[in-house]
Amino acid sequence: MQTHLAKRVEIIIEAPMETRLTAALEKAGVTGFTILPVLGGSGRSGRWSREGQVGRAGMVAVICLIRPERLDTLLDAAFAVVERHIGVVSVSDAQVLRAERF
Repeated sequence: MQTHLAKRVEIIIEAPMETRLTAALEKAGVTGFTILPVLGGSGRSGRWSREGQVGRAGMVAVICLIRPERLDTLLDAAFAVVERHIGVVSVSDAQVLRAERF
């Protein structure tokens, strides 16, 4: 089966910023993404957990698969939101089966 090169972008950001981030991605032409809750982790500020937090507190992971030529546009949109908040953006190579979906 033939695969096609894509980029996988994972953005971990504070949950209250989810709507602002996804709106920026959509404005930049991103047509699909997946949002997952982040239950805990460890970073520069030490270990943290969502346990015991109320409401939308915590972090979410927004995952996008896109064509390589669209990467810079996505990153510009994401950085405009993430630069002022707690967050991490990572990019990795991926292979997809149906390139017309991305």
